[in-house]
Amino acid sequence: MFKRPILNTIKGRITERRRFMQVIVGPRQTGKTTLARQLIDDLDLSSHYASADEPTLKTTTWIEQQWETARMKARVSEHKKALLVLDEVQKIGNWSEVVKRLWDEDTAVGGALQVIILGSSPLLIQTGLTESLAGRFELIPVVHWSFSEMKEAFGWDVEQYIFYGGYPGSADLISDPRRWANYVKDSLIETTISRDILLMRRVDKPALLRRLFELGCIYSGQVLSFQKMLGQLQDAGNTTTLAHYLNLLEGAGLLMGLPKYGERIVRQRASSPKLQVLNTALITAQSGSDFDATLKDREYWGHLVESAIGATLANGLKGTGAELFYWRERNREIDYIIRKDDMLVAMEVKSGRSKTNLPGMDSFAKAFPVKRKLLIGSQGIALRDFFLTPPEQWLE
Repeated sequence: MFKRPILNTIKGRITERRRFMQVIVGPRQTGKTTLARQLIDDLDLSSHYASADEPTLKTTTWIEQQWETARMKARVSEHKKALLVLDEVQKIGNWSEVVKRLWDEDTAVGGALQVIILGSSPLLIQTGLTESLAGRFELIPVVHWSFSEMKEAFGWDVEQYIFYGGYPGSADLISDPRRWANYVKDSLIETTISRDILLMRRVDKPALLRRLFELGCIYSGQVLSFQKMLGQLQDAGNTTTLAHYLNLLEGAGLLMGLPKYGERIVRQRASSPKLQVLNTALITAQSGSDFDATLKDREYWGHLVESAIGATLANGLKGTGAELFYWRERNREIDYIIRKDDMLVAMEVKSGRSKTNLPGMDSFAKAFPVKRKLLIGSQGIALRDFFLTPPEQWLE
């Protein structure tokens, strides 16, 4: 069975002397549960796995019961230690207060349990962490699968990755395009929106949130002001609501808005966002176009290529301390900008899609201290090489 490289990171933290809860968060179908089960198989520890993502309602008593089960396994084990994995625990009200109490009880007597918390709703998880568990956890983001991971696990080429995206659970269905598309729409998109966003957060206009997601898929890779979005959505909402819903969609691993790069943070926040899906399957599953037809459509294929590049950067930079932007001034534009500390990397993409704006590398470099100027695609870094390179390496 294929094992993601991040497994070694998690294993290393679990086996260290210092004891922290490991909180693993990421979108649905990115392999968090599989990682936990592989970890259980690899470690020489008694273990207990339990999930709150079930139809029956769970309460904080359920958390206490699972904790006691793990404590019992630790007492009877050879090493007097055990691993407890709690999946989707954020769906239980006041979960973090109970986990804090139980964790502190174990810490006071020597810490017999190593604890992993898995969650598909980073916004809810992080609320609990900051309110109750400060100083007791390490956060490990798990993102959509990269091209190198899909290539190694399923033998995909770069064109398949650009079209089908990075959902491992859908890989075996690509020979049946209709079934693949239905799986992505029903099991991934609808489940994420209905269970991870609408069920867990207050959303006054659920129809608006759904339409915003659809709009983001259509315009992924393009800059769109919130006012223009409202016009497209034909809704009596406001820009603050749209910005909030975009944050919810980002937290669920579906769609984000890249800010415009500028020296002042206030200007960045007030800028029109560049809409960016976090997995290209979200676009193609809803498009009604199959793989072969899409490859022949130069304009649409270029749209997918740029979205795949943006998704690769957004996912790959998660948890690294680097930030992702775009830049546009008058009719000059930079597709993607990576910033970490004082280092800037500017990327221009040549995908074959016609663009209304002119390349802005020279203009941007005159205004800001660019460390690297990269061209991706035609006459530049080959797409396959780009997708095989971890995004953080562009900062080296």
